[in-house]
Amino acid sequence: MSDLSGSTVVVIGGTSGIGLETARQAHAADARLVVTGRDQGRLDAVREELKASTATLDLGDPAGLRAFFADVPAPIDHVLVSGGGPIYATIAEMDFDQARAVLDEHLLGSLRIARECAARVRPGGSLTYVTGTGARRPGVGLSIAAIATAATPAVTAVAALELAPVRVNAVAAGFVDTPLSARLLGDDIEQRREQLRATLPIRRVVGPADVAALVLHLMTNTALTGATYDVDGGQQLIP
Repeated sequence: MSDLSGSTVVVIGGTSGIGLETARQAHAADARLVVTGRDQGRLDAVREELKASTATLDLGDPAGLRAFFADVPAPIDHVLVSGGGPIYATIAEMDFDQARAVLDEHLLGSLRIARECAARVRPGGSLTYVTGTGARRPGVGLSIAAIATAATPAVTAVAALELAPVRVNAVAAGFVDTPLSARLLGDDIEQRREQLRATLPIRRVVGPADVAALVLHLMTNTALTGATYDVDGGQQLIP
């Protein structure tokens, strides 16, 4: 297990799925946790379980984001940016106000966080973004997901140069068996799990713990910066 003893780890979007599992693994690695989310009930549960400091946070609110980072005791060692997925809709049926809000959160929100980290994360610390892989192949309803998937590695590489010696990386997750996935697929979730067990080279479904383990490695391996790492169980190798 990676050792984060005495480190301050900020998990943005840490009340469910990949973010929550990363917070749990960081807690097990003896980190001091600061976890954000939007649901107060979930934040209360995380505070109770992990003895974490918690805060509500909207990535579309620059002033609120600035105030949040100012309140976290310095120095910050590591930051993970996780959270909800993109919207899925055809161009003809898209709610453009909703699309604008999602892109603002995923893209401009990532830049806003990088700006705060430039001043608040210690030299040699890390900023890690969570993005996806599913939109790398064209598909109906994937335009917004494709924009986020394509843009995040570029943001990561530029930020790694501009924030150096703070390290910046991204984790591109394929299908991960999270509450968000279950909510999006509804009654089709078990069929999707069975399909992946049968077709993925690893012969199992990727879970939040798989992604979180890589995030912790990126926090502690000081040779890694500027890259995007896939965690998809070999999904992209399937024709």
